[in-house]
Amino acid sequence: MSKVEWMQPVSFRFILWCSGSCCYLREDIMPTLTLLGLGPGPAELLTEQARAHLATNPVLWLRTRIHPTVAALPTLATARSFDALYESASDFATMYAMIAHEVVTYSADADLTYAVPGHPLVAEATTRAILPLARERGITVRLIAGLSFVEPVCNALQLDPFGQGLQLLDALDLMPPPAEQPTNAAARAWCELQHVGPYQPPLLPFPLVPTQPALLIQLYNRRVASEAKLSLLARYPADHPVSLVLHAGLPEEQLRVVPLHEIDHQTDLDHLTAAYLPALAPHAAVREIEGVQWVTARLLGPNGCPWDRQQTPTSLRQFLLEETYEVLEALDEGDPHSLSEELGDLLLQILMHSELARQSGTFDFSDVTTHITEKLIRRHPHVFGDLAVSDSAEVLRNWDAIKQQEHAAQGKQRKSILDGVPKGLPALATAQQLTHKAAKVDFDWPDLAGIWDKIEEELGELRAVNANDPAQRDQLQEEFGDVLFSLANLARWLDLDGETALREANAKFRRRFVRIEELAGQEDGDLTSLDLQAKDRLWEQAKYEERQHKTGSEK
Repeated sequence: MSKVEWMQPVSFRFILWCSGSCCYLREDIMPTLTLLGLGPGPAELLTEQARAHLATNPVLWLRTRIHPTVAALPTLATARSFDALYESASDFATMYAMIAHEVVTYSADADLTYAVPGHPLVAEATTRAILPLARERGITVRLIAGLSFVEPVCNALQLDPFGQGLQLLDALDLMPPPAEQPTNAAARAWCELQHVGPYQPPLLPFPLVPTQPALLIQLYNRRVASEAKLSLLARYPADHPVSLVLHAGLPEEQLRVVPLHEIDHQTDLDHLTAAYLPALAPHAAVREIEGVQWVTARLLGPNGCPWDRQQTPTSLRQFLLEETYEVLEALDEGDPHSLSEELGDLLLQILMHSELARQSGTFDFSDVTTHITEKLIRRHPHVFGDLAVSDSAEVLRNWDAIKQQEHAAQGKQRKSILDGVPKGLPALATAQQLTHKAAKVDFDWPDLAGIWDKIEEELGELRAVNANDPAQRDQLQEEFGDVLFSLANLARWLDLDGETALREANAKFRRRFVRIEELAGQEDGDLTSLDLQAKDRLWEQAKYEERQHKTGSEK
């Protein structure tokens, strides 16, 4: 005898039994999983529907027994609960998954009522996990609503959630995700490969919009509050006022306001604790990209800044270039604080151009982020797809191939392999980029020795020109350019950035020259009054001091 069975999303199933030439059709009543809301706390707020269902003495499981309604109804006290998992599970996500699996597995064979605080569908992580599993297995689910925690909390805060655009979030959703474990040592994060420290994944996308009010629930204990606080401090100021609502709707209800940085200092937090964060004003959302976007739009909008509103994309070009070089200077100096500030100035230029384009109707900042995000995903199929790569060289080859495909799709055709080097690059950087592109088609020296020989050859040709002959000035400049171009090619072979190297040499000369001016002043003189031998002595002293300072810093 064989059995063929199929499931339907209703409260019955058909089973077809076949024996020989005879078949029998039988209807079986399927088990039902009832998700029941226990309300926010007081037993008198339990709905009549929930009371009537509980009076039938169903098989009852509780997410937690620590709830005022459970304590008030003795019939619930003997029900099974998952409280033990709160202590044994490694993390909340794992715990919720375990609960969902057990609930669905049991209800596949027998009726089960699973009761949770509040409303089953309002900020209840376990039912979010249960519902898709139940659908996959064809299990009938019945919902019995309960008054959610939102109503008594809003009552305590005297808050209209719809008028405020209130966001609801489980505090556990503010806990950072676990760090992804790399498949091998070479796959570790940048900070680990550079020996900066262990990798901490960012909480992205951030689950709250700070310019709208938010209500966090289930601030279970100080550990959860601490994790939530650290995540919130990435977007909110440390002194942002937070209203803690404890045991909303119960006789012992409390409401207290504390600064954000102190929410984990409270000793009486439990699963009936909620935290309300009022909205940040747009100009106060300084840790959000939307904050600086709002400020930029305000400057360029009606009654904005007269100077800003006079700018054009063309007039802003010089500032874009200046800010770029200031970022490079901060990088050269190794000053993280200065780098953070200068990157902000550079970002402002991007936002200014984006806002000008938005007002002119050509594009906006969302188009900018869309282009770069899609491009990064498209050009990294080894990260966002299933393409396997062996090393960085293969990554670069794939990158170039994908770029060519993109250009072909856009109807762009480059006339030369050298196309794509920006015309506005400094001359030294341009030279290095040109040699790099030529090397891609093997137009290159076979080894480093050929580069050194070429430099010697170009230096010889430069020496052969009579620098004092006005008639040879053009040739002198040409030969000098050939020397610089050869040196740029050498930088590429040595895997150095020639522009950075020269910029650092300029900065070093500036530091040392300023120092010899100071030393000359300390000797009751000035640099112009010293002979060359004395200047050279001060220069050597400046070099010595710099080396000593560097050695001391390294120690």
